[in-house]
Amino acid sequence: MTERHLATLAKADFPDFEPGSVWLVGSGPGGPGLLTLLAWHALGQADVIVHDALVSPDVLALAPDHVTRIHAGKRGGKPSPKQADITIRLIELAHQGRRVLRLKGGDPFMFGRGGEEAAALAQAGIPFRIVPGISAGLGGLAYAGLPVTHRDTNHAVIFVTGHDETGAVPSAVDWPAVARAAPVIVLFMAVKHLPVIAARLLDAGRMPSEAVTIVSNVARPGQIALETTLGTVGALIDVPTPAIVVIGPVTRYRTTLDWYVDEVRRHVFG
Repeated sequence: MTERHLATLAKADFPDFEPGSVWLVGSGPGGPGLLTLLAWHALGQADVIVHDALVSPDVLALAPDHVTRIHAGKRGGKPSPKQADITIRLIELAHQGRRVLRLKGGDPFMFGRGGEEAAALAQAGIPFRIVPGISAGLGGLAYAGLPVTHRDTNHAVIFVTGHDETGAVPSAVDWPAVARAAPVIVLFMAVKHLPVIAARLLDAGRMPSEAVTIVSNVARPGQIALETTLGTVGALIDVPTPAIVVIGPVTRYRTTLDWYVDEVRRHVFG
């Protein structure tokens, strides 16, 4: 970034990050180039960053060295802090007069529990701001040549989480309704339960031959995409996570739209 660009950004009318407040910020799916300008501003103003496991180290590196960084990441099958403890920590830090940046991968409100944290902050009387981010299940999939909608294939898409707060397949999801709701289904955090989810979608009428693409490490140099079908996806083993699963006809566009593969080879970030 040139000095002229930096000077222009310095003059931008960004909101003040007030002491004693919490900003819930989406860091996007990977590289720092996918941060919003308001997220970049928050990184430079925060006193403490409470970040998820999926936040890129390259994003965290944009904050000044003196900023305290607190890891609060949750990863399936690994010891993780409880959500209640994370929320209490945010409130405690704000009560200390700190500028608290709650930094999440993707978007805070897209399966990121940002709504729960914001509600707790509101109940505690803590001022907060929501800074949206690019979700891996939306803009992030563009890095794999996967448009989530295309007028030649689908006018609807449905987003579903692959596990609930207990780590199990969500019991509250009406899988037959999901199977009928849209030609394209995007699954977050679903790799562990993908065989079960696929079986439920097949039982509801989806075809075994339907195309499935699993994109791991979206928008990062280690990004890979695995192509399979709904009927054979259960045979996959050792799928790298984090990963996004796309089911439906838009997967066909990867053949011509998979532009990021060359960027990965050149190690270009974001």
